[in-house]
Amino acid sequence: MTAFALESLMCHRDNLEHVLDSLKEGIIAHDPQRRIFFFNREAERITGYAREEVLGRDCHAAFGAPFCGAHCTFCDVPAEAPQPDDYTLNISTKSGEPRRIEMRLTRMRDGNGGLAGILASFRDVSDLISLKMRAGALTSFGSIIGQDNKMLNVFKQIQDVAGYDFPVHLSGETGTGKELVANAIHAESRRAGASFVPINCGALPEGLIESELFGHVKGAFSGAIRDKKGRFELADGGTVFLDEVAELSNNMQVKLLRFLQEGRFERVGGEQTLSVNVRIISATNRNLKREVERNSFREDLFYRLNVIPIHLPPLRERKTDIALLIDHFLKDAAGRYGRDLLTLSSRALSLMLDYRWPGNVRELQNAIQFAFVKCDGKVIEPEDLPLELRQAADVCARRGPARKLMPEAVAKALVRTGGNKAKAAKLMGVGRATLYRFLNDHPEMA
Repeated sequence: MTAFALESLMCHRDNLEHVLDSLKEGIIAHDPQRRIFFFNREAERITGYAREEVLGRDCHAAFGAPFCGAHCTFCDVPAEAPQPDDYTLNISTKSGEPRRIEMRLTRMRDGNGGLAGILASFRDVSDLISLKMRAGALTSFGSIIGQDNKMLNVFKQIQDVAGYDFPVHLSGETGTGKELVANAIHAESRRAGASFVPINCGALPEGLIESELFGHVKGAFSGAIRDKKGRFELADGGTVFLDEVAELSNNMQVKLLRFLQEGRFERVGGEQTLSVNVRIISATNRNLKREVERNSFREDLFYRLNVIPIHLPPLRERKTDIALLIDHFLKDAAGRYGRDLLTLSSRALSLMLDYRWPGNVRELQNAIQFAFVKCDGKVIEPEDLPLELRQAADVCARRGPARKLMPEAVAKALVRTGGNKAKAAKLMGVGRATLYRFLNDHPEMA
């Protein structure tokens, strides 16, 4: 078939639709006014919407929200579309089922070179991500680094809750990444196009926290020279993250409870009742149930916040992730400052694996940044690490025996090194003889 004949064939609308309907990717196209004019069969299958339901409609109205999520450039007025853009986002099907899709945006031009609309191609990768989780092949989720089973469980919980607006409460020690998890839940949800507003309840003075949360009107107090929106108003349509929520006073707990029950509030000094649509994610490094028992936190507020609890494990309980996190922080530092990538000596890695990390991932990141600055060569040695790590190593050395190997850690190390026992021992910071003795005692893992 000649190129001319092929072009003539493809210009026929029915033939073109047959070709696009045969693709294994969903295709949606809209004009500069966001009116959908094409929707193929794979797009129907992935979204659950029939083409008759969406053709000719504004894509925001057809799906109840911007289909492109936070990447939509047509939210206010027709706008110049971005260059071809690849990204991943969550959508909700017609039946409300959350699906993870990879999307590519392409702008279309008319005969005069003007913007004719947007064509988006997308594919469903929900099952692929779930398969990676089950296989232990997933090493990160959003901005969260981890491969330990405990973290894979957290990733699964993020996926599970993202499609719903129920309140989520995150518990875990300081430095375990609670804000990262809250941000990931927001990014995975249909609220991703709106604001994510974090509020550190422990950092706001008691006299200002009500104004910060709910806003104030001009003249409400000394210094209130104009009306000001609170954080809840700024987050309308998005997500509010209440960090260190256990630090709220009893008076503020009452006001927060009323807002959660009714979805309405008044600005400080104002008489008008306002309402906003926000999702609440809270967090604390305390045992909130114990705070209730001590009468320092309201029980009714606890049950309002703790609808879906997610616990983040401390770093000492997922030590197989330490090497992964070290690699990530070293690459980040090298890329940021244009230096060669540094590595850790086996002694330095062993020291970091043995350390208990009371400050968790945040402390590990600080330690790597400290070593990155101090190291003069290309290999980080124990003397390049912070003093508290070296002092802890001295204490451990005086105590004598090395740490006990755990089956899960050994299995992970062997998988990561392709079964190479010498490399696995180095990765875990133990001698080969220690690993060989362990494998002799556990022949099913050899």
